[in-house]
Amino acid sequence: MKNGTVTAFILLGLTDDPQLQVLIFIFILLTYMLSVTGNLTIIALTFVDSHLKTPMYFFLKNFSFLEISFTSACIPRYLYDIATGDKVITYNACIIEVFFADLCAVTEFFLLAAMSYDRYVAICKPLHYVTIMNSRACWVLIFCCWVSGLSVIIPPLILVLKLEFCDSNILDHFACDAFPLVKIACSDTGTFEQTVNICAVLTLNLTLTCVVLSYGSIIKTIFKFPSVQQRKKAFSTCSSHMIVVSITYGTCIFIYMNPAAKEEVTVNKVVSLLISSVSPTLNPFIYALRNNQVKNAFKVSLKRLIFISSK
Repeated sequence: MKNGTVTAFILLGLTDDPQLQVLIFIFILLTYMLSVTGNLTIIALTFVDSHLKTPMYFFLKNFSFLEISFTSACIPRYLYDIATGDKVITYNACIIEVFFADLCAVTEFFLLAAMSYDRYVAICKPLHYVTIMNSRACWVLIFCCWVSGLSVIIPPLILVLKLEFCDSNILDHFACDAFPLVKIACSDTGTFEQTVNICAVLTLNLTLTCVVLSYGSIIKTIFKFPSVQQRKKAFSTCSSHMIVVSITYGTCIFIYMNPAAKEEVTVNKVVSLLISSVSPTLNPFIYALRNNQVKNAFKVSLKRLIFISSK
């Protein structure tokens, strides 16, 4: 392989054990199907049920779309690799996968911050909620989330495109990711690593600060409520979002704060797999099981389907 002439990469995946690959394939296929089905169900419910046409569910609908896009950016390709044994991915396809996976992942953090702001307005400023969180404001927030995500990933992506590969085209990962690419690059990666660290720190600090400030004000306001019933109701509207925030930030911090030592490559691959397959599967169930409006909307829609099919 000559310097800078790489046209394809070989993905090593998680394991070479055929029996273990079968189990991994079944597990990932099931989680992927559940993730897509669960998130599509939430999206459909927000369209058909009048009780779910509020800003909170507007953001939840967009979050579900992001989850489907994020997991679809890499999981189907890995399922194809296991099923066919074809571990080769072209350079262009690899870069496209990195772009969409990172764009969806980063945008999710900004969307979680926007959702926490929505809950802050709903609980701390209930009389002005309809005015503040109007349709235009919601669309502007969604647009800002996507633009912010794009702005964060463009600088590192430009640097990835400038990487040169000399000695190897083997990626020790199940999907294309910036860090495995950096490990096999023969050009200087110092600028890229610094840029990624700056972008990651800014994104995490900015969005997490927004989340913490919002929930700090929410908790402070809730404790001022006179009755226990009011407090429980207020907490229930935030509990699902708080769980999802904890899972998302917790797993991300684990990966980026964990030293990239060789002996930890397997651990990081497994955590990456959990983020891209299990987490998008859990989120719709977390919202559905802990939210009475979503459960009621699902029951009503299911009854309608049964009634229509029985005719």
